[in-house]
Amino acid sequence: MKNLTQQQKKFVSEYIKTLDGELSAKKAGYKAKDLKETASMLLSRADVIKEINVQLKNQLCSLRVNKGYVIQKLLQIAEFSLEEEDILDKEGGYTGKKKLRDTSAGLKALESLCKYLGFNVHREDEEEYKQAKIITISNLDDRKI
Repeated sequence: MKNLTQQQKKFVSEYIKTLDGELSAKKAGYKAKDLKETASMLLSRADVIKEINVQLKNQLCSLRVNKGYVIQKLLQIAEFSLEEEDILDKEGGYTGKKKLRDTSAGLKALESLCKYLGFNVHREDEEEYKQAKIITISNLDDRKI
């Protein structure tokens, strides 16, 4: 495969930002009457697709967010949101009652944490809960005992 031209590289960069082929072709400087067709032609080329994948991979690698950091922040959000705080009356006096700061934010953080840690993954090797059958003396069959 041959190397991409500067204009094609500009198209790839713009396409990654916008995911709009026509707009990307325009920003890359293509002057064709039908920019949509130009974008379609570019996106059908294997070398352009390869460059898109390379640039996307480079962007993902450059983020380098530590897993421990994400877990720590989710825990902080959950703990802060689920702490109790005093309920104040209209004058700002204490009512003696308490409420959770923000239950929806706390539960969302806990849900995200569970997903991140893989707690919601259903494993095939785990047995599913089976409802127990209650047997009493009245429905025992003497022939089966």
